[in-house]
Amino acid sequence: MNDGIETSKVPEVTLIFWVIKILATTLGETGGDAASMSMKLGYGVSSAIFIALFLVVVAAQIAARQFRPFLYWSVVIATTTAGTTVADLADRSLGIGYAGGSSLLFALLMLSLLVWYRSEGSISVNTVSTPRIEAFYWISILFSQTLGTALGDWVADTNGLGYERGALVFGAGLAAIAAAYYFTSLSRTTLFWAAFILTRPLGATLGDFLDKPIANGGLAFSRYYASAILAAVIIGCIALLPQRAGICPGERLSSRV
Repeated sequence: MNDGIETSKVPEVTLIFWVIKILATTLGETGGDAASMSMKLGYGVSSAIFIALFLVVVAAQIAARQFRPFLYWSVVIATTTAGTTVADLADRSLGIGYAGGSSLLFALLMLSLLVWYRSEGSISVNTVSTPRIEAFYWISILFSQTLGTALGDWVADTNGLGYERGALVFGAGLAAIAAAYYFTSLSRTTLFWAAFILTRPLGATLGDFLDKPIANGGLAFSRYYASAILAAVIIGCIALLPQRAGICPGERLSSRV
């Protein structure tokens, strides 16, 4: 806390934030597939491992007294890898399909955001400064990452668009959200969550494009190799590109959220 201004436990939302977020979601896809498919652990075992990892790192994140970039992004990566395997488990092993999985996960995300809003009066990321609010934040993040995986697979596979065109669809959606941010007065909080959800299927389709067989429209990269490269790029971005904690709402932020 500096000069009476309370800082958030999450980073300021800038272009750097979105670049790392997309890289992290792509890593989540290749990393999750590496565990469930390449290592042949299956969706159930892989989901249990990644959920356990998520619980460990999110506990460390909530216990931290200030924003720590490497710790924060470790939790994001844990949510996106868990989201990959959990969505695949729901879509494929439980037999509810992409449409059913996406609908269920969307309902869970909306419920988590509603409970958060009813409890705290806001779902703005600028308010994430207490353990209680941070718990709401990470639950919503986990659901959004899992939903994004199901949406990415649904668009790329079931609707026959393929990975490249699927990525273009989600990229166009993000461009529309960016235009709304700069040229309209729509709620910044609503736009943030819409963009956060869409970056996950974009990462999912990009990850699948990297590691799926050429016959299925991918580049057939090794999942281990692709994951290692993505992890190295993310570490480099966090280490070299400046990030700072967001600022909790007050007079100067009320008109933006």
